[in-house]
Amino acid sequence: MRIAFAADDRNATTDAVQAYLAEAGHEVLRPAVSDVWPELGAAVGRAVADGEADFGVVMCWTGTGTAIAANKVPGVRAALAWDTWIAAGARKWNDANVLALSLKRLAPDVAVEITDVFLSGVAPDPDESANIARLGEMDEFRR
Repeated sequence: MRIAFAADDRNATTDAVQAYLAEAGHEVLRPAVSDVWPELGAAVGRAVADGEADFGVVMCWTGTGTAIAANKVPGVRAALAWDTWIAAGARKWNDANVLALSLKRLAPDVAVEITDVFLSGVAPDPDESANIARLGEMDEFRR
C-alpha cells in the first residue's frame, strides 16, 4: 500500500513507525516538507483524498493537531488512536483513512502495533455504511 506519512518531530516512536511501514513493504510517501503540524496533517489528508495514498499516518505531540488538520480535507476521516482496539474500531465503524498518533505518549512498540492493526485490512462494518456515507455528506457544512 501507499502510505502518506508526516510527523512534526522525530524520535524513537516516529522512527519505529516509519521503519515498520518500510519493512512491511509499504511505499511511504512524504507529501510535505514542513515541520508545522497543521501543514503536515493537511498534506497527508490531501494525499489520501486525492488518491495518491491509500492511507495516511500523522504524528505530533498529542496526535490531536495533525488529526484536526487532516480532517479539514474533504473525504478524510482521521482518527486519533492510543491502542489497538481504538485503531480497529476506527477502521471498522468509521472507515478511517488517516491514523493519528501521539509521538510523545506512545512507546515505539505500541505505536507500531496500533499502526499494524489500522493497516491490517479491517473492513468497514456494512451496518455502518449509512453513517459513514453521512460523514461525506457533511462536507456541505464547509464554508
